[in-house]
Amino acid sequence: MRIILLSQASISQEHPQHNHHSEAGSPSSEVQQQEWIAERLEGDSRSVKELPLNLSEKRRIRERQELRMRKMSGWNSWMDRQHRAVQRLWEQTTEAFQYTEMWRGSLHRIEGHFGSGVQSYFSFLRFLVLMNFVTFLLVGGFIVIPNMVFEELQLKINTTSPVTTGNQTCFDYNPKRQGLVQFYEYVMDLLSGTGYMELTYLFYGFYENTAVDLKTFSYNIPLAYLITILFYFLLSLVWTVIRSVNRFKQSLVNEDSSLNNYSNKVFVGWDFCISEEQSVRLKQNSLRYELKMDLEEEALKKRQAAQTKLQCTRVYTLRTIVHLLVLALLGAAFYTIYVATGYSQQLISQDSVVSSNFFLGLLVQYLPSIVITAAITILPIFFNIFSRLEKYSLTWEIKLTLIRCVFLRFASLVILLYSLWTQITCNGQKDESHCKTCGYNNIYPCWETRLGQEMYKLAIFDFLTVLVMILLVDFPRRMIVQHCSCKLIQLWGQQEFQVPSNVLDLIYGQTVCWIGTFFCPLLPLLNTIKYFIIFYLKKMTLLKNCCPAKRTFRASSSNFFFLLVLLFGLALSWVPILYSIFVITPSKACGPFQGQFFIWDTIPNAVEPLPQVTKEFLYFISSQAFLVPIFLLLCILISYLVALANSYGQLVKELKVYMQLEGRDKHFLVKQINRTE
Repeated sequence: MRIILLSQASISQEHPQHNHHSEAGSPSSEVQQQEWIAERLEGDSRSVKELPLNLSEKRRIRERQELRMRKMSGWNSWMDRQHRAVQRLWEQTTEAFQYTEMWRGSLHRIEGHFGSGVQSYFSFLRFLVLMNFVTFLLVGGFIVIPNMVFEELQLKINTTSPVTTGNQTCFDYNPKRQGLVQFYEYVMDLLSGTGYMELTYLFYGFYENTAVDLKTFSYNIPLAYLITILFYFLLSLVWTVIRSVNRFKQSLVNEDSSLNNYSNKVFVGWDFCISEEQSVRLKQNSLRYELKMDLEEEALKKRQAAQTKLQCTRVYTLRTIVHLLVLALLGAAFYTIYVATGYSQQLISQDSVVSSNFFLGLLVQYLPSIVITAAITILPIFFNIFSRLEKYSLTWEIKLTLIRCVFLRFASLVILLYSLWTQITCNGQKDESHCKTCGYNNIYPCWETRLGQEMYKLAIFDFLTVLVMILLVDFPRRMIVQHCSCKLIQLWGQQEFQVPSNVLDLIYGQTVCWIGTFFCPLLPLLNTIKYFIIFYLKKMTLLKNCCPAKRTFRASSSNFFFLLVLLFGLALSWVPILYSIFVITPSKACGPFQGQFFIWDTIPNAVEPLPQVTKEFLYFISSQAFLVPIFLLLCILISYLVALANSYGQLVKELKVYMQLEGRDKHFLVKQINRTE
């Protein structure tokens, strides 16, 4: 009996129109409906005339409000009016700020023409532009501007610099070109970050190890440099985690296909922001593709359940062979990157070999960037072909390809950095002849700037690749498809806008920026300008040349998967930074940390002049006696949260089962009603 009553209540909740028509003649039903509306709108800060109701309903709500106000005291009535006024002011302010959002109109236009899936790419791009700009303000305010001011006022203030003692070979660093400099050499310096570019605020080597001491003001540039970079990473982490949590909440609602998957696509899967006829057809094809995907997955599950052991063995053997082929391709790509990096660094060290030829010099400078870009462009084509041979479901086929592409991009950066580290540290052998004198390879007198140059060239080449693809591939393809009636050309078709691959390109570029910021402090500014231009380039090519991909990626609308990959890229960027701070000896010829054994020594040196109580407190919070209990408390808290999440997950599963039972009860009641009629 209780289940039947609950089912009737659920029917009335899910079909309010049916319930209203069936009880339209009952006055009690109408009164209850008006009371329900009044209760729902009781906390609305809008005035009664702004509510979307007819005159009779507005009159009843006003009478209800006046009756409630008469029952309240004067003080409570005044407080209620003030609360409503403040709430209305807050809503109006929030609505006004929405019109100041960057690219708000462009995002709405893209969403109207191509749907929310493509719009999510541009929303993600806007997020990266804002994050890079804010972090540039942080770096510029605490590193760049103080250095510029102190350099201008160095004759009027007292500055202290470290005493340069040791082998003169470690201090032999002069990036200026000698003799007559030709114009193409300036262009090469601009594109590769060498020559006069090394003597700008763009790179690490231009900043000095100075401390300004005045009567009322003191500023330690090395300390500010280190703390600002660490806070830069912390800000990026917090900002990305907050956005990831918000998208994760949406993904839990939008991507849960365990219950009524078919009904959700049929009844609530349409995107009402679409306005063009072509976009409508594409959205219909997208929904048809998702339904086809669900049906094929169900059919695949049935076939897998009916497979014999011999058939299963064949499938697993085929997948093993494909995995081995993928590993072979990845190994070949990584080895090529490693060799290209070493060869490029060897030729750059012999400057006279390539400086006489402009194009040869650029080729040598950009050789690692060219090889990495070629690898992340060509190998995904093979990944798509291999994934279709493995006989996975369509969902797993897309996910597996994306995972391989993500691994390829990040592992390419790891191989590049590993190749550079082996040359800078002499494979970790400090007793080797080139590393014995300075603690690092004396071929690189300012090795931090050399790393910054590699990240700078990766960022520049990434932007040039996007520009060349748009101008030399997308536009010509559209012109050929538009003006050529050949069946083969028409079968080739218009360029599709692939959301996953484009987002992964953005994540790759942002990871390069994170890695290079410590060695190239103005890289966030360059990344902001690059992504700002890419937004308009991608918007132009989307509206003029491209169409949405017919095979959509389900996570593209929520972007949680891509934010998770972005967090992984942020964690990857910490590794070379922390290794440089704690392990490698900083350059003795350049940079804010010259004259120190390790970069981290800046923190103890800054703590030493503080009062004794402050020093003891800082030493205590950095000691094991404080950190170990904090770590144990965090472990206990994480265990509690995991247990709580598991209990909530179990509760959600039980509620879903309960909803399925209620659905069956509704069908049963409908059948009983039809029989009685």
